[in-house]
Amino acid sequence: MTSIEIGGGALVNGKLQSKENDLHPVGTVAALPGGKRETGPLGPLEFISTLQNSTIVTWAKENRKESNGDASTVYYPVEKKGSDLLMPGASPTFAGVRSPSLVKKLDFLSLMLALFCGTASLPHILIRYYTVKDQASARKSTVVGIASIGFFYILTLYLGLGAMTSGALDPTDTNMSAPLLAKSFNNFLFAVISAIAFTTVLGTVSGLIMAGSGAVAHDLMENFLKVKMDDRLKVFYGKLAALVLGVLAMGLGIAFRKMNVTFLVGWAFNIAASANLPALVMLLFWKRTTKQGITAAVTIGMLSSLAWILASPQVYRDVYSLDPTRSIIPFSQPALVTIPLGFLVLVVVSLITYRPQAAAFEVVVPNQMRKP
Repeated sequence: MTSIEIGGGALVNGKLQSKENDLHPVGTVAALPGGKRETGPLGPLEFISTLQNSTIVTWAKENRKESNGDASTVYYPVEKKGSDLLMPGASPTFAGVRSPSLVKKLDFLSLMLALFCGTASLPHILIRYYTVKDQASARKSTVVGIASIGFFYILTLYLGLGAMTSGALDPTDTNMSAPLLAKSFNNFLFAVISAIAFTTVLGTVSGLIMAGSGAVAHDLMENFLKVKMDDRLKVFYGKLAALVLGVLAMGLGIAFRKMNVTFLVGWAFNIAASANLPALVMLLFWKRTTKQGITAAVTIGMLSSLAWILASPQVYRDVYSLDPTRSIIPFSQPALVTIPLGFLVLVVVSLITYRPQAAAFEVVVPNQMRKP
């Protein structure tokens, strides 16, 4: 299959793309273990074991630049062993873990660090603590949140493998695996999954906008800039901040529309971990942490991770449409550099601004009141 991007749209196999000649969903099992033709229902562990010993047809693509300036993408089938697909690095996004290049291995390690540390640092996760009534509720909320996130991470493994082997995967759109897998069962399940995806996006975005607007109205305007405001003005600035953040997010979404959403999620975790993790950890475990140290760590962590991402090879290629080799950044995931930088900045600034407090309580008795 060949897809060519032209000014008026996309040509698929030489014809203008339409429902009749659209690229069809693909992804099948070429051979089951033991020469079987079907397996019947399988449990979670049986599914992994069967897939490991099967042969799977996946689809690769090659981008080509035509002599007349048109861009074409050729899709072709590739048979792979199931055991190979289950090993880290099978996806081109994470292929660096198998590469002999140290830089690519560091890129993968940096992403794993961001996913591990960034989960605890996301604003819409932290906002859960604003609604708890006591310490016991905070601990329960934390356990429930971690359990839900962990279950989701495990579930994505089966969703991805199911979409890969069900014949439902669209090679032209890497963001539609779950809805297309649901559609392979029936339209009702497709509608349910699409609705869940939509409401999840709304829930995440609303949580982020609430956290951002609250930070602007309360922390930035009132505490940092010392703007005197009544409740009406706080609500006004909060709404204005929400509007600005929403428009900015839509603009960034349009700019990064060609990138896989999982890759963008990794970058979000990078920024969250770089900006928030040093402050959270040091505030809990280091008594000399100061307000100035936290402010500096959050600022430097956010700006350094954002600057790293905007100058990365992936953004050069997919957003700026430039040669990725022109980027001065060695790898695209910044957490391996920016998280330690945030901790270092917090420690240095806190040591500089730390002032030992006087004794907490001291009783002074006048001489005339002393007993002989």
